[in-house]
Amino acid sequence: MVDASKTNPSRARKRVEVETTSLKRARDGSAFTRCEACNKDVPVGLIDMHSCSLDSRIKMNLEAQIVEKVTEVKKPTERKKAASSEPKAKNNKKEKKLKDPNMPKRAPTAFFLFMDDFRKEYKEANPDSKNVSTVAKEGGEKWKSMTDAEKKPYLEKSLELKAEYEKAMEKYNAGNEEEQVIMD
Repeated sequence: MVDASKTNPSRARKRVEVETTSLKRARDGSAFTRCEACNKDVPVGLIDMHSCSLDSRIKMNLEAQIVEKVTEVKKPTERKKAASSEPKAKNNKKEKKLKDPNMPKRAPTAFFLFMDDFRKEYKEANPDSKNVSTVAKEGGEKWKSMTDAEKKPYLEKSLELKAEYEKAMEKYNAGNEEEQVIMD
């Protein structure tokens, strides 16, 4: 690398003349000056508007606002306590809805029926393979590569099982409606 000072010779910076009316500075050149009455640092540009009594009024107003906010905050918490004594339906997330053991099981899809057969075939072909994920991956690949004609027996069986499931659900729902009428 080439030294930067050799490529860019340093130039003397020009001092810019500023009108004293545009920038106000304290005696030491700072933008702030200390108020003798309240002993606070005040921006030099705003010293004309500075009033020590005004600052005390602002402080009093701020303190009054803070006190009012605290009382306002307490009121909603009291309301919340009163409302929280009633049980909420939202807290039932922890409680699982119990499944009825008499409810019929949903019918498997054509793919699941295919996978039942495929697992048996795969175990016969590869008795030493214990990895479930490889069986699932190969089964999925085979299903995707099958034609509609090859999938047809599984689709038909799936439709039959679905029809049986719907009939069983109608029976189940009819039985539940009768029980509810008796309980009422």
